[in-house]
Amino acid sequence: MSARPLLALTMGDPAGIGPEICLRALGNPEISKACCLVLFGDAGVLRRVAALTHQELQTETMSLRDIEKREFKCERPVVVECSRLPENEVQPGKLSAAGGRASFDYVESAIRAASQGRVSAVVTAPIQKEAWRLAGVNCPGHTELFTILTGASRSCMMQTSEALTVTMVTTHVGYTEVPRLLSAERVLDVIELTAQAMLEIKQSLPKLGVCGLNPHAGEHGLFGQGEEERIITPAIERARSKGIDVEGPLPPDAAFLTHVRERFDAIVCMYHDQGHIPFKMLAFHTGVNVTLGLPIIRTSVDHGTAYDIAWKGVANPSSLFSAINVALRMAASRGASAAHYAGFHQR
Repeated sequence: MSARPLLALTMGDPAGIGPEICLRALGNPEISKACCLVLFGDAGVLRRVAALTHQELQTETMSLRDIEKREFKCERPVVVECSRLPENEVQPGKLSAAGGRASFDYVESAIRAASQGRVSAVVTAPIQKEAWRLAGVNCPGHTELFTILTGASRSCMMQTSEALTVTMVTTHVGYTEVPRLLSAERVLDVIELTAQAMLEIKQSLPKLGVCGLNPHAGEHGLFGQGEEERIITPAIERARSKGIDVEGPLPPDAAFLTHVRERFDAIVCMYHDQGHIPFKMLAFHTGVNVTLGLPIIRTSVDHGTAYDIAWKGVANPSSLFSAINVALRMAASRGASAAHYAGFHQR
């Protein structure tokens, strides 16, 4: 491999802003100094977007067979052709089964490359979940696909930024499903995964907060079905017994006030919007999505495909740049952090 780490980047839904922000990353000199990007996508789409957005595409193109060679290496950014979409098959801002299938193929190929040790991490541009469904992909999103294809026994979603880091015990499910999906074991898993990830990112032992599920963290059984007493508090106590500095259950309506959240390196949330709403209020353009618990490193932008501005040259690449930086930090520190937290995984 090259002296710089090789980082897989997936192009996302070709009809969205993914191709545009990926071009920005390929042409960024600071990123090129730090790593060599291997973009899994479609060169034809990239050329079309480059012409429309007045960017250059000066990269070598490889096939999937090229990257699977035993001695694969590169010194400059490369595009790995995962599909050859006909020119009129995908149009900017238009949902399509072809685009959904292509974006799925990009991710699947990048996961395989990372699992084989050919790249140090995978960074993903946004996909369109409805396009995946149109393409017959029976998977709700990136997080679930990475978990399935890597065979991870446990995983969770983390959103991280300078202002706030949150992790979610449940993610893409309806509100009525959340209580039955909670268990002390699952909450403990997410606390442990969060602690390990924050050690990798922050390079110091973290302090964590854990939100309750119900208003006022249940008010001692007044609200809800005793989830705080039966599930969340026991998980916190078990985490403390493993040496994790953790506090809670925190009343969710107060957990994200400035003077509260600044006490913690990360806050564990019980469901998707409990964490996503405050996070996006504070870090919409710079936030990074990380899938924890995988045998490989995966980070992503924290925004969608933005069909309304696709291929117009106005998309903000800041979240993608942040995702690349987080992936590089995690790759550099993963070995050291594993030794610190080896005990967390002993049941």
